Amino acid sequence: MTTKKLLLAATALIIGLASCNNTQQNKATAATEATPETNNIKTDNNMTTTTMTTAKTIHLTRADFLKKVANFEENPDKWVYLGDKPAIIDFYADWCGPCKMVAPILEELAQEYDGQIYIYKVDTEAEQQLAGEFGIRSIPSLLFIPMNEAPQMAQGALPKDAFKQAIEEVLLKKS
Repeated sequence: MTTKKLLLAATALIIGLASCNNTQQNKATAATEATPETNNIKTDNNMTTTTMTTAKTIHLTRADFLKKVANFEENPDKWVYLGDKPAIIDFYADWCGPCKMVAPILEELAQEYDGQIYIYKVDTEAEQQLAGEFGIRSIPSLLFIPMNEAPQMAQGALPKDAFKQAIEEVLLKKS
C-alpha cells in the first residue's frame, strides 16, 4: 500500500472517532487574523531590537479565503490555489472538543514549519457560508493543499505525528 493510501486509510479510521457534528450549536464569533508576536529586547548598549518569536495560525474570513487561498467565485469549475506555499486549513468551532485538541498541535506545527507552509483556521460558526460551500458537516475538517495539486479533505482530530506525516509526504513531498 502506498504512503498516501496508508495516510488516507488512517485518516478515514479517525474520522468517526474524533469529530463534532457541525449542527450541534450556533455561536457566531468574530475571526481575526493572528500575526507573529514580537519581543523588544534591550541590548547592552541600551538599543532596542525587535525580533519575531512565534509563527501562528492565520484566521481566515470568506473574503480572506477568496484572496489568499482560492477564488472559487472566479474559477467555479477548477481549483486554482493562490498561495505561494502549501497550506492546511482547519475548519473548526470554539465549542468543539476535538477542535480544541487540534488547536495547540496546529500552533506548534505553525512554528515548526514556519516559512514552509501556511496553517489557516476558519471558524465555521462565524463563516457559515464558507463552511457550507465546502460541505463541512463534521468538525474539525482539515483541507490539505499541496502546490499544483488538488486539495485533500480529512475529518476528525489527527494526532501530531499524523499531521507531520501529511505535511512531509503530501505537502512538502519529502518521502
